Amino acid sequence: MSQLDEPEIRTGSRERVEAALRAAGLPCQILEYPAGTKTAADAAAAVGCEVGQIAKSIIFRAQPSDRVVLVLTSGPNRVDERKVQAGLAHLLAGESLGKADAEFIRRQTGFAIGGVAPVGHLTPPVTVLDETLMTYPTLWAAAGTANAVFELTPAQLVQLTAPLIIDVKVD
Repeated sequence: MSQLDEPEIRTGSRERVEAALRAAGLPCQILEYPAGTKTAADAAAAVGCEVGQIAKSIIFRAQPSDRVVLVLTSGPNRVDERKVQAGLAHLLAGESLGKADAEFIRRQTGFAIGGVAPVGHLTPPVTVLDETLMTYPTLWAAAGTANAVFELTPAQLVQLTAPLIIDVKVD
């Protein structure tokens, strides 16, 4: 049986997110939208907010250690890997960052692309938060599946993820 076939990876993504929210004492309600929330635009349309309020999750792979680096960025922003690399230089100790493929993401986080939550990962990630997200009163994040999200404040997101907060967007 491959690691991807293990039951905890195939099922339970949403439940892991709910458990992490409960453990942190956050009363976040997970909402499901049958049309899907896989992209930032889809999620914003579903919940009726600005695309910028969507905290989208981008996974990078530190090499050669295979550490998971989670970048939480504002919906319309693209991530500048060089800024993330520079911000994490003290933690990466000479490692390089590369994009993670779907199989790595699924195996390491337990989530499929489009449903990667900021919490509930199988392997705890190094987390970076786009400073743009701190400018919104409320945010929406994926809740473990491509059709589930939850609302929280930037302060709650910081509480949940203990991130490095930096400018990550492509200029």
